[in-house]
Amino acid sequence: MSCGAIPRSEWYSLSVVADAAQRKLDKLPASPGVYVFHGGDGKALYVGKARSLRSRVRSYFQPGSSDLRAFVSRLERELTDIETFVTHTDKEAALLENQLIKAHQPKYNVKLRDDKEFLSLRLDTKRPWPRLEVVRRPKPDGAQYFGPYHSATAARQTLRLVNRYFQLRTCTDTEFRLRTRPCLQYQIKRCPAPCVLEVDEEEYRAQTANVARFLDGRHDELVRDLDDRMDRASGDLEYERAAVYRDQMRAVERAREEQRVAGVQKSDQDVIGFHRQGDQVEVAVLSMRGGRLFGVRTLPLRRVAVPNDEMLGAFLRQHYAERPSMPDEILVPVTIEMSEALEELLSDNRKRRVQIVRPKRGAKAKLLDLARENAEHAFHEKERAREDVEARLRELQEQLRLSVLPRRIECVDISHTGGEETVAVFVALQDGVPAKERYRSFRVKRAGGGDDYAAMYEVLVRRLRRGKNEEKGWELPDLLVVDGGKGQLGVAVRAREDIGGSDLEVASVAKPRVTATGEEEGDRVFRPGQKNAIPVRANSALSLLLLARDETHRASNALRKKVGRKRRLRSELDGVPGVGPKTRGKLLRNLGSLREVLAATEDQLIEAGATKKQAHAIKTALGDQAPPPPDTQTAEETAIENAFQPD
Repeated sequence: MSCGAIPRSEWYSLSVVADAAQRKLDKLPASPGVYVFHGGDGKALYVGKARSLRSRVRSYFQPGSSDLRAFVSRLERELTDIETFVTHTDKEAALLENQLIKAHQPKYNVKLRDDKEFLSLRLDTKRPWPRLEVVRRPKPDGAQYFGPYHSATAARQTLRLVNRYFQLRTCTDTEFRLRTRPCLQYQIKRCPAPCVLEVDEEEYRAQTANVARFLDGRHDELVRDLDDRMDRASGDLEYERAAVYRDQMRAVERAREEQRVAGVQKSDQDVIGFHRQGDQVEVAVLSMRGGRLFGVRTLPLRRVAVPNDEMLGAFLRQHYAERPSMPDEILVPVTIEMSEALEELLSDNRKRRVQIVRPKRGAKAKLLDLARENAEHAFHEKERAREDVEARLRELQEQLRLSVLPRRIECVDISHTGGEETVAVFVALQDGVPAKERYRSFRVKRAGGGDDYAAMYEVLVRRLRRGKNEEKGWELPDLLVVDGGKGQLGVAVRAREDIGGSDLEVASVAKPRVTATGEEEGDRVFRPGQKNAIPVRANSALSLLLLARDETHRASNALRKKVGRKRRLRSELDGVPGVGPKTRGKLLRNLGSLREVLAATEDQLIEAGATKKQAHAIKTALGDQAPPPPDTQTAEETAIENAFQPD
């Protein structure tokens, strides 16, 4: 491949682009390649591929062009330069286009929503004693990936089903290495405990293969194998093992019964359908495995300025990029330009032929209709959900008499342990949904001794000042909520005035209480300038504030526990000679708590990051101490605390 460095030449009699781009147009080669339109700030506007760069790029600027894509009309005022890359083949052009889109994130290309919002299941059969685990982003590491699943619930339900019936280990690699006795999973017969017991590795590998077939939808093949194994186990009078195979077959049959749609052939297919309204598109992917519907996934594409065929080609390149598992056939509703090159790319990824087919009649066309119906249904469901959120936000704006629609709401809570380890957490709701990328946390530096008002004022000033200074990621919300009553609201108002943000809307949410007269009061909202509180009724728009408050409570408590555990670990290890901050950090990360450090042997401490001398010093200084009771932290709290880095 080579970059098209095109010399100055005479330009069309057009004035639609800047001089830098005009000088390049006439000398474009008739070769296949990729072109990049750049804007005034140097950023990419659009990346495209072509069989002939000369014909394709010049077509954008022909008088009376029939190209109706929305961004084409904007080129006159936005385009400043054109960059071209010449390739030898259409396939190279398709590959390079995909790489450049990833690198430049162009303004007008189709953008597929990031897969980090979806979960996949990972099974690495090359490692000893493989385990099935949930991951956010598949990697080209040689492991098998299944999914992604349309919701975290679906992924974790599948994981629980596999763990229940196929009995692979569930512990992490670190836990596996450090364990000295079987865990609870072994006691309830959901793991053979290869960490400490002698386990038949061949049998474990067979179970691993069965898990892969189950998740891949090869149910007929799996049932035949399990039936053979059950018969052999019964013939050998191993009735307990035969019962295990029987339960596995029943689980597979139940999963198979839930798949109500039958395909037209036994090969693996993905069926693509979409529904479009203006620049809003919803794409549905039906996964057919072994002739049965294995799953349906819908993905939104927003601000799509390209025609349907180009949109679908971009979707396929991004959706199947670097995926180790791909179908034999992809059914599409429109003809895709340069589909042969795209087939080659996908076939190279899969190491086997992948076909892109546009059926016009018959059973395959009916599957396309089904995919389109799924896309249309998902589009309207999400549209209704957006309309419901809009209505609730407008109701909230009216009830609180806000000057702006509260699309982003932030809530703050202070948490401490007896006046020590005081922390604060800001939780954000975006359109009524928790936006964890906007969560912020603070360690209170000056206020102490359990003075909640002083702590609240300190963190509010620090947070609002960063927003006032327009620091990236710290933009001020539409509504700031504090946990508490009139006193906390007064602190928020004073902090707002001290940083000069008088236009920021604030409110406070008070918990239920029993008054001096014995009356019960529910949750109440206070606003500046209003004497009486606003009661929160069930299912009203004000319940969004309760959601923010409750989420803030969970997050701040999780952060306080995390800070407390780290402090306790440091306090116990500070006096051990030769053990510095780096070693303490390694022990905390790898062993998780002071309890595990005290319970660990010298070899386990060395495995977790200490030197032999440090491990001996720790056991000498702390070996006689009894481990503290285990933390009663939930998995949800662990996930929340891992999201925070206190400021």
